[in-house]
Amino acid sequence: MPHFEIGYRPAHSLAKVQLQPNESLVAESGAMVGMSTNVHMQTQSSGGLMGGLKRMFGGESFFRNTFTAQNGPGEVLLAHALCGDMTVLELTPAGYFIQNSAYIASTPDVNIETQTGGFRGFFSGAGVFILKATSQQPGKVLIGAFGGIEELVCDGNMVIDTGHLVAWDATLTYKIGKSGAGWIASILSGEGLVCDFQGQGRIWIQSRNPVEYGQTVGAMLPPRNG
Repeated sequence: MPHFEIGYRPAHSLAKVQLQPNESLVAESGAMVGMSTNVHMQTQSSGGLMGGLKRMFGGESFFRNTFTAQNGPGEVLLAHALCGDMTVLELTPAGYFIQNSAYIASTPDVNIETQTGGFRGFFSGAGVFILKATSQQPGKVLIGAFGGIEELVCDGNMVIDTGHLVAWDATLTYKIGKSGAGWIASILSGEGLVCDFQGQGRIWIQSRNPVEYGQTVGAMLPPRNG
């Protein structure tokens, strides 16, 4: 199985993936920083045309790249689109739910499926799509965050701002709701939507909210002329 090493944490992390001969790695389009000359890259739309379209409307790339080491060991360098940390999740029988922009790469046996769930899957700035990672055998998923990644343990109930969610165990049930007692209170609080988790499992959060960050920086920029 590919070996992952993550350096330059937590602000500007870079993943170094070691591949044995004929081993492969699947990565989101645009995630590759560099690779050995003996690594072959194949670009394809996993799941066919409809699968690619579903991912594209979910905020992902239409294509994914498969990297395979040929004629000896190889190395692939990967980075997240945003400044922040990365971590590797070992696949469990139940799998994981992943915020769509957090997925970077996975081992070939991992099935990454785009799911829709109406308001159940509505995340601030991320539309109505989330990913589910599952595998019938051991596998790994590389995810990235904006800022630092913190692993929390939910033992019964936990509420997380949707803009800070990265991934969570599929053993947890969840529902999206208002942060305050009503919509006006939620808007005035500045917190927006939250995710109410129930059950036993882990939740990975990011220390920064990319939507709020973009709005804050955008408000500081001078107005465009014309």
